[in-house]
Amino acid sequence: MTTSQLILIAVIAIIIVAGVAVVLTRRSTTSTRARDAHPEEPAYLDKTRSAFGGRLQKLFGVAASTSEFWEGLEEALLAADVGVVATNEIVQRVKERHPEGPEEARRVLREELLSEFGDRPRDLRLTGTPSAIVVVGVNGAGKTTTIAKLAALLARRGKTVILGAADTFRAGADAQLKTWAERVGADIVSGQEGSDPASVAFDTYEAAKARGHDVAIIDTAGRLHSKHNLMQELGKVVRVLARTAGKVGEILLVIDATNGQNALAQARVFTDQVGVTGIVLTKLDSTARGGVVVAVERELDIPVKLIGTGEGVADLIPFVPSVFVDAMLEDA
Repeated sequence: MTTSQLILIAVIAIIIVAGVAVVLTRRSTTSTRARDAHPEEPAYLDKTRSAFGGRLQKLFGVAASTSEFWEGLEEALLAADVGVVATNEIVQRVKERHPEGPEEARRVLREELLSEFGDRPRDLRLTGTPSAIVVVGVNGAGKTTTIAKLAALLARRGKTVILGAADTFRAGADAQLKTWAERVGADIVSGQEGSDPASVAFDTYEAAKARGHDVAIIDTAGRLHSKHNLMQELGKVVRVLARTAGKVGEILLVIDATNGQNALAQARVFTDQVGVTGIVLTKLDSTARGGVVVAVERELDIPVKLIGTGEGVADLIPFVPSVFVDAMLEDA
């Protein structure tokens, strides 16, 4: 084979490789644009979507004018843990619109579910320099891991974060938060075991100012809502931080979604005591009763701002009602 032939073969090979690369790049770009324009339904609602959507799929084969349809719709909403009051009102509103056929019934139900969320503001309020966030909740709700995920979320948005280990009572709480802080690249301020949590919150905020951090996130001890003295102590943490920072940007209440309606009584006490500004709903991927989001917002009139979707550090995402409702109805 001559030198000219070898050169020709090499040129042809280069052209083919370049052509394949162009095609793959275009496909990748097109795929990315398609995902951005039509994002996949979130996997965290797989259990709810399967249970709720499966019920509706069978139901939408029944004429919407029959009692069987309305009873089935009520049962589906209750099974998803939407709540008795909300379920009754949603069913009544759908009924009053007289949907004809399954597609219209699905559309009307979607609109009525969305209306439950209203126009509550869902962005994190990062007020002040630095901003202050206090995270509260009962034991076992996933509060400490939520704080780590929140720090990682803010870091991805370009914010520098410092954590305050104001849970000075639970054995190992300080070490747990330190481990998470190292993992997500956040500073941390700790207090002695049994020390005053309010003083740790104060020290954390002062350290945030001195070190030029954007956000100070304060962890607090998990506590039962029925423990009056502990709830008063939590109120002190918020008051001290408010005096120091001028204003606490967010007081986030962490609720375990798997507890369903049982968590609402706890949430009301926290709200009354410290003025909760936003809800973080954890373990939404572990329950088939994702409709509890509707009940939480309706009962508390506080926006769900973030949801936990798994165990990874990136598994905390902003709550978007339209995405949530579409995911619930996907299998319908």
